[in-house]
Amino acid sequence: MTQSNTLDSEKSNRTSTLPEGEPVPVIKGSHVYLIDGSGYIFRAFHALPPLTRPSDGLPVGAVSGFCNMLWKLLRETKASEAPTHIAVIFDAGRTTFRNQIYDKYKANRPPAPEELIPQFPLIRDAVKAFNVASIELDGYEADDLIATYADQAVKAGSDVTIVSSDKDLMQLVRPGVMMYDGMKAKRIGRDEVLEKFGVPPDKVVDVQSLAGDSVDNVPGVPGIGVKTAAELILEYGDLDQLLARASEIKQPKRREKLIEFADQARISRELVRLKHDVPGAPAIEAFGVQDANATTVVSFLRLMEFNTLTKRIAEQMGVDLANMPAAIGGSGGSVAAAKPTAEAGQTKSPAHTGTGTPSAGASHHADTLSAIAVDRTQYETVRDLARLKIWLSEAQTAGRFAFDTETDNLDATVANLIGFSLCVQPGKACYVPLAHTAGSADLFGGGGRIDNQISVSAALDLLK
Repeated sequence: MTQSNTLDSEKSNRTSTLPEGEPVPVIKGSHVYLIDGSGYIFRAFHALPPLTRPSDGLPVGAVSGFCNMLWKLLRETKASEAPTHIAVIFDAGRTTFRNQIYDKYKANRPPAPEELIPQFPLIRDAVKAFNVASIELDGYEADDLIATYADQAVKAGSDVTIVSSDKDLMQLVRPGVMMYDGMKAKRIGRDEVLEKFGVPPDKVVDVQSLAGDSVDNVPGVPGIGVKTAAELILEYGDLDQLLARASEIKQPKRREKLIEFADQARISRELVRLKHDVPGAPAIEAFGVQDANATTVVSFLRLMEFNTLTKRIAEQMGVDLANMPAAIGGSGGSVAAAKPTAEAGQTKSPAHTGTGTPSAGASHHADTLSAIAVDRTQYETVRDLARLKIWLSEAQTAGRFAFDTETDNLDATVANLIGFSLCVQPGKACYVPLAHTAGSADLFGGGGRIDNQISVSAALDLLK
């Protein structure tokens, strides 16, 4: 990247942070790791058991999983695959240039879960504590930045590992560029992309343009799924050739849809195709792996109250915990700000808080619930069918209950059920783990399936 680009980035990209240390040139033999930070936050949140900080109940499960992942990449990757450069790439916001192309893009996405919101700034604090680059840029998605940096690295002769399982990034796979699914400890190359989409990586965009994406609200062509799209692209070569020869297609409905929605397919292509030339992004040379300050890392982990991880990392970094002062205060202000309070200048609008309004009812209900003392004996981790049957019987007797699922992906078409929670009355609830993993095979510290869990099929049979 040129000097002018670096200066531009300093002006326009104030939310990114770079590690302390000298720039490290990307050359032949380098290995650049690009972590899809936003994607990993959601996967960690949905795949790992709920975790709160003991001292105040602050949700920190995603933070814990993220710290495990980052440490494993930095210190426990085998030497032949270890990163020389590493960066965590985040989405800067919901609005990007794609919304100017199609105003309904990602319009149907729900807001982040309430328990996850305070963890976003904490994860950025974690990246900074580990002295790793944290990159985001207004107007672009993390995927666009990853595509841009991957191109720069490959042109310099470096290998690239994209730490993500996001299907939208599979179009980037090619010689020198591999993906890695840390949850499953699985590498994703050309063969894996071919298995998922039915076409090689360089044709993935064409298939997605036809099939669309309900999660991101990419319209595609109605009635055409991934399998049919792959068959059409393999037969006609690419999207442009297919649309130009749509009148030759024998199936009447398919032919009519392709002709009618040709422009929609082209718009979809602009939505799913990643930018490879994002301007104003920090120089990739700034991503060189640097030593982290041991005290800074351990202090952050102690502040999060990750006792096991703190001991492990402190031992590996040569830190004597007995001689360290107790963790106090916030980390860059984020920890203190993570729990919103009424002192933040927030006011309620009188028009929406009067007697009889929905807000008044919600406020009254919240006050009632907050007054209930937490009795931990009324919360249970259910590990056998006998106990689950008792909880389900209580739910039926209560007549109404709260039910929530934990999955390993936000995309309902590919998500796997990890567990579910059930609340039968205020202050009484259970969590039922079904497919949690443990060990050290993946980046979250998870490997094989944990013992003493009900099988997914057995649990579903009872729920039905």
